Amino acid sequence: MEKETTDSEMSGNAGAPAPVPGTSAVLPLRQDCRLVCVEYPGLVVNVDKMLETLGGEKTVSKTFADPSRRIELNYRPRDPYCHPQCANRFTTTSLLLRVWKRSRKGSGADARFEMETLGVIGTCYKFQGMSDFQYLAMHTEADGTQTSLYDKILLCKPEKKDFFYKEVPLYIPPPIFSRLDNPVDYFYRPDIQHREGYVPQTVSHDNLIGLSRARRPHNAIFVAFEEKEVPTKPLEAAVQNWRRLCVHPSDSKKEQEIKDMFERRPVWSRNAVKANLDIQPDKLKLLLPYVAYYMLTGPWRSLWVRFGYDPRKTPEAKIYQVLDFRIRCGTKHGYAVNDMPVKAKRSTLNYSLPITMNKTAPQPASIREISQEGGQPVVQKPVSPRYKLKDSAYIFREGTLPPYRQMFFQLCDLEVESIKKLIHQNDGKEEECNERDGWCIPRTSDELRDIMSALIKQTIRARRPAAVPSTSKSSAASTRGQRRQEAESGEEEEDEEGEEDEDFQPSEGSDNEMETEILDYM
Repeated sequence: MEKETTDSEMSGNAGAPAPVPGTSAVLPLRQDCRLVCVEYPGLVVNVDKMLETLGGEKTVSKTFADPSRRIELNYRPRDPYCHPQCANRFTTTSLLLRVWKRSRKGSGADARFEMETLGVIGTCYKFQGMSDFQYLAMHTEADGTQTSLYDKILLCKPEKKDFFYKEVPLYIPPPIFSRLDNPVDYFYRPDIQHREGYVPQTVSHDNLIGLSRARRPHNAIFVAFEEKEVPTKPLEAAVQNWRRLCVHPSDSKKEQEIKDMFERRPVWSRNAVKANLDIQPDKLKLLLPYVAYYMLTGPWRSLWVRFGYDPRKTPEAKIYQVLDFRIRCGTKHGYAVNDMPVKAKRSTLNYSLPITMNKTAPQPASIREISQEGGQPVVQKPVSPRYKLKDSAYIFREGTLPPYRQMFFQLCDLEVESIKKLIHQNDGKEEECNERDGWCIPRTSDELRDIMSALIKQTIRARRPAAVPSTSKSSAASTRGQRRQEAESGEEEEDEEGEEDEDFQPSEGSDNEMETEILDYM
């Protein structure tokens, strides 16, 4: 007959690891050891090889630090053509137990079990999706034999010129794999029955699938530099969209704040607006077309301009022009690509496939405390800005580094005395506004980039003296004309020409973050 244990007996034996007679046992719980579980879809024989298929312990830890990422499993970790299988992240409340079975040889009746809790599992990764097709770099001969192409298409060591001229069988991997690894329900719908006399629309680029995404109804007005007139009021659809959203007193307050901003300064970049106005990004997308139009080309490209204000007709608008600046990189500047003082915002090395990221979970509803007297809300402390950017997102100062390698500054936000003197050197003498330099003297943008690059180099040298070698050309006031005078020898002339090729060449069609802002309104 089994012996039952009471609550008092269990509490008295809580600290003893010995099992309690009967069908249950009391074990101490280790709260200090928090574990992560990965349900591996395979038989693990070698733990090191298993970790290698998950990217190693460092990759697993990095994935765990980001709740939106999924663990990638590559059954062939050394094959760059291996398509991964992904695991979803779940919150659990489980225990990891270690169990021993002790019994005498030849007698299983007197077996005794001992248990120990190793820790608490709070997070678990489960592989619930299907494995996609796998493509191997193989070539099928005429007789049906398979030949590997990895040694012919992968560079494992530096090769000579002859390697690239060898005849290699054609191998074209698939351009894209499935974006979903979980099955979805597809409901077959019947064909639409049209009335008699219906004429289908002609096929055009607007109704073809896959050419472009659906247009977003934000109703922004785009103006190119060549257009003669600028809009004086927003589209009626933009007004209706904002009025439909502007239902809270705080929205009306944000509307008045942004109107005051454009009265004080008629041209703003979106980063500058976000640094001066604490507003939800989705609301800002609807509010900007309500108060300003968007410049597509010219010296004010990718900026928002107040309705009725034409910067091409006002020389005072020179200070609002945009400067496309990129941090220069190379041995001439004292650091290589991997030693850049400012890391890239996006990198192809850290690119995540769509299947490796979880969809963002909906935000929980906000709760507001209500007092007992009259049901009035409790006075809360001032809330810190949630959506505001830092000033460094649009202002350049001496002694600081830009947050990104490529930045779009307005000339009025370059707070350096030498830069201000260069911008205002032709005040009162502006004659014509051209598409490249606006109201500034020709090549002013190039000289501004030279000064900013020199200031950034000085800042890096001050922070890391051993990182950037000191040269005679690194003064803050050095300009392109001074460098030409210093390059007198043939070797120096070649070096300067190489630097010219390496430096940024402004282009209105360059693919960058700020110019692709237009995609939010198309």
